[in-house]
Amino acid sequence: MESFFTRFKDALVLIAILLAQTIALAIQVHRPADPNNPDSSQVRLLRLWALSIFTPFERLSTGTGHGIRYAWSNYVDLRHVRREDQDLRQEIANLRLQRAALAEDALEGQRLQALLKFSRNYVSQTVAAHVIGTSGTDQSRILILDKGAHDGLKPDMPVITPDGIVGKIRDVFPSTSQLLLINDTTAGAGVVLQSTRIRAIVHGNPLGRVLITNLTPDSRIKPGETVLTSGGDQVFPRGLPVGKIETIIPDPDHQPYTAITLHTAANLNQLEEVLIITGTASTLDPAVQQELKSEAAETAKQREDRLAAQQAAQKAAAEAAAAQSSAQVLAERLPSLHPDQPEPDPTKPADTKDPNATPAATPPPDNSPDLVPKPKPAAHPDRYSPNATPPANTLTPGAPAPH
Repeated sequence: MESFFTRFKDALVLIAILLAQTIALAIQVHRPADPNNPDSSQVRLLRLWALSIFTPFERLSTGTGHGIRYAWSNYVDLRHVRREDQDLRQEIANLRLQRAALAEDALEGQRLQALLKFSRNYVSQTVAAHVIGTSGTDQSRILILDKGAHDGLKPDMPVITPDGIVGKIRDVFPSTSQLLLINDTTAGAGVVLQSTRIRAIVHGNPLGRVLITNLTPDSRIKPGETVLTSGGDQVFPRGLPVGKIETIIPDPDHQPYTAITLHTAANLNQLEEVLIITGTASTLDPAVQQELKSEAAETAKQREDRLAAQQAAQKAAAEAAAAQSSAQVLAERLPSLHPDQPEPDPTKPADTKDPNATPAATPPPDNSPDLVPKPKPAAHPDRYSPNATPPANTLTPGAPAPH
């Protein structure tokens, strides 16, 4: 070994000097991140070389890991799939109902925006990307994505997930790009509190938490408040979820402000796939507008059917109550017949009781279910019966009346 270093000492020294000079130049020289755009952001040549060397290995390892997980989750681990499918179908049905209920409100909001000449940007184009690497340090929250300038990405493009925002594009390379997470100390976004409409700015801290530190104590701000993007930073479109307020404590370093900690809507520690917003529009897509109109019409029809059913039920209930009330009034005012009670004998005094007569029926108690009340017996029953008086031609004038 000593003979080798002794024999090639001059060559090895020259190689070491050239390598040191190359590394020094790579640290000092800046190159455009996108060779096709000389005015793009500048990066150190050493970083560009490092990304070019390690990106293929990261792609290979990430692709292999995704393939193994895909094979395991789709062909091996299929437990409880049917139950999950039923739950997802139920959730989709509920979401469709909620979307139909909100369609009319969305159209009304668009009409009000047009009336007030209020501009709002809607997400029109997105690019899906996979996370293939990280920065490897706790001081910077940077992720490496597998999409770059060839896919239309540019610096400062917002990055989101279906749950909420995650950050923005920092540097763009031909086939890769760097994602700066929202919990980085150099990141920030303009936000607004959903219920109180108070505007603020969120940023990260060295521990990887998302904070709001530019608000003074306010009794209206409470834990659980939803925080949305305000659109004032010209990066994130307005109305995207950011998170919810977790804690509110006084900021000892910046009095009289408070330190408000957020629980982010997206899980920043387990990101695998993200969406980069590459285009926005001031109006919704015509297909989306037509779909919203059809859903709004369906919602209006359902509302009319529901109101008609309620009115019909109320009318039927009123008619039933009126009929019952009329029946009660008639039952109180009209007497009822007693076919089982025999007629009194007119030849007997009123106070004479017939031993062979059938006893009168006992009146029902007051709590009887019979709706028609029974009248009381007459105080003076009729003693005469029809055809009991003799004809007039048989009577003699002056004769005493027959008994």
